[in-house]
This record gives sequence, C-alpha cells and structure tokens, in this order.
Amino acid sequence: MSTFSVNVGNLSPTTTEQALHDFFSFCGKITAIEKEEKTAKISFEKVSAAKTALMLNGGTLDGEHISVQSDQVHEDPVEHPTAPVEIHTPQQEDKPRAGIAAEYLAKGYILSDQILQRAIDIDAKQGISHHFIAYLNSLDHNLGERLVGHEKTISGHVQSYVDAGAARAREVDEKHALTRQATDYYTKAISSPWGKKVHEFYTTTSKQVLDIHEEAKRISETHKASQTPPTAPVPAAEPIGAPAPEKI
Repeated sequence: MSTFSVNVGNLSPTTTEQALHDFFSFCGKITAIEKEEKTAKISFEKVSAAKTALMLNGGTLDGEHISVQSDQVHEDPVEHPTAPVEIHTPQQEDKPRAGIAAEYLAKGYILSDQILQRAIDIDAKQGISHHFIAYLNSLDHNLGERLVGHEKTISGHVQSYVDAGAARAREVDEKHALTRQATDYYTKAISSPWGKKVHEFYTTTSKQVLDIHEEAKRISETHKASQTPPTAPVPAAEPIGAPAPEKI
C-alpha cells in the first residue's frame, strides 16, 4: 500500500511519539511514525492528509515552532463533480482545511494566522470535497424534511428564528429537541442558532481568518457542553472526528 510522508523538524526534547500522533492525526490516518531525537517522519494513508500536514509548517508543538517539509510533491486527487457521490460520514481527510485548522485551535494548539490563511488558500485552490458537501447538504435537508417540512433546510429554518431574536431561536430548538437529537458535531452545529453560518463555512471557499477563529470557538463550546453533566438523560454528542489531545 502506498503511503505519503512528511519530515518534521525542530521538535522539542519533550515531544513524544504519542504527542506527534495526537498532533498529526487531525490531518488524517497515520500509518507510521519514525522518530529520532529532534526529527520525525510521519507517513499517512492518503495524499490529502500529507498535504494538510505540510500546511502546518511553522505550527507550535510543545512550545517549539516545528518545520514540516517533504521530499515528495503532494497534490490532492482531482474530484469529478459530475460523478455520483456516495453520501457517508466524512473522514478526517474529507474536511476542508479551514475546518481542520479550526479543530486545532479548538483543542488548544497554536497556529499562526499565516497558517490559517494557508488553509483558506488551499481550500480555494483545491475546492472542498464533494463528499463532504454532499454529506452536509444531506444532513441539512434530511433534518429539515423530518422536523420542519417539505423542501426545508434545518439551518435556514433555525436562522429565521435567529433573525427574529435569540429567544425565538431557543424556542425552536426546545420545540424540536434539535440539540438533544444531534448525533455528531455537524448535526448539532447545523441545528444550532448559528447553523446557517456553519453550513456556509464548510461548503464554501469564501472564508477569512476570523471565520476560522469563530468556528474554533463553536467547536470548543460544543465540546465543553458535551462534558457538562446534563440535568436529564441526554444522548452525548460524538467527537468531531479527531483526537482530543491536551492543550499545549
């Protein structure tokens, strides 16, 4: 099986192989880590994961600004919009780079605004995975059809109440038990008062660095809410799809 690797340099003496795994797992599935004293080689299952890892050059891990380089040229595979798209729960590699960057920030890692802009630029150049867009659109429409009505989206429905006031947005959430029915981060996010913004963040390439910071706050708040013991039995939200390492 082919693997795609990156070379990581300037590691802190305290950085462990587990810390490297936690950090780079946000990019996608890791097949191997070969660590030496201050360097490491990280191999991924998919080329898109290696491309995401390269985006992190200059990021901070254990207090050091690491370098991420590669001897290979990693380019995302070309998708064909006209080909049938199977709707499935997205893998980490399917996510927009801006969304992955937001996950890093939400978990306490430090990424410069230059890296965040790099993520935005990659999304603009490569486009966003049709699998990921199909998944979110299906989720939005299926929830809308089931809870609101024919040809309705849940994000648009909740947004109409947001426009009328935050109190009304909370009412529609309580009426349909949207948050309690959420089975993953994206269901919960689209069903929230900021659902329309979340949908646009993950399905369009028109983003700014501030948008990534805002999404990071939403992810962090959702994670904190899921850790708070509920007053009544409520299904817990599933992780967003990447590990939850300790803050650096």
